[in-house]
Amino acid sequence: MGSRGWKAGALLAVLAGAVALGAHGGRCRGAGAGARLVATGSSTLAPLMAEIGKRFEAHHPGVRVDVQAGGSSRGVQDVLAGMAGLGLVSRPLLGAEAAQLRAFALARDGIALIAHATNPLPGLSTPQVRAIFRGQLTRWEQLGGRPGPITVVSKAAGRGTLLVFLEHFGLQAAEIRAQALVGDNEHGVKTVAANPGAIGYVSIGTAAADVRRGVPIKLLALDGVVPSAEQIAAGRYPLVRPLLLVTRGEPGGLVRELLDFARAEGVDDLVRTQGFVPLER
Repeated sequence: MGSRGWKAGALLAVLAGAVALGAHGGRCRGAGAGARLVATGSSTLAPLMAEIGKRFEAHHPGVRVDVQAGGSSRGVQDVLAGMAGLGLVSRPLLGAEAAQLRAFALARDGIALIAHATNPLPGLSTPQVRAIFRGQLTRWEQLGGRPGPITVVSKAAGRGTLLVFLEHFGLQAAEIRAQALVGDNEHGVKTVAANPGAIGYVSIGTAAADVRRGVPIKLLALDGVVPSAEQIAAGRYPLVRPLLLVTRGEPGGLVRELLDFARAEGVDDLVRTQGFVPLER
């Protein structure tokens, strides 16, 4: 279980079996030992899917669920190419993607702006965020903070968090004036934690968990609303996104069983543990 690397030939052979089981409606109890499903994509969603996969395996002896991160765009591309049975996507599907893929909501997440724990500012407004990431505000004292330069930490291309951030704030990727680009959420947290002048944006669930572990970051309020799962559930926090599982065509067999399992109330405890908001039922 987990995000292990595979040799290309072995992976393709395994996936061929998984895809065949899904396409022909085979069920777990008839799959036999060694049946494997592969899910790739969003680094935000991968830890939750790994935990769901472990629980699914416990209920389905002989089935293995392999989860690998790499970004939402990778999840989309792998499913379209037949390299994965499930894609993990932490943003809405784009036009062309929506025409080719089926999307199933798994949970809701928010994106939090984060700063170093020693930063005295409690939060930022939407216009201030736009100005910071466009390079129009470059020093913390311009915002009422301690004197010093602002280090902008943004996400690399292909990350779902980046696309949701740009869409929410009405920004274009070319406008961002970043001093550092990061990949997954933990990379973003570590970068901000290491620089008292930094600002970045990551999953609320990841940021909140790191704060509880003593990582020196803080979550900044956005337009006066503190980012949290509770505020998302109440409909008050503005920067929210869906966490999706995507398939190529109508899923069947093992893929359908895992999808149904992942979206059932029986895993809501895992969703909450990751700092996300379960589906409304």
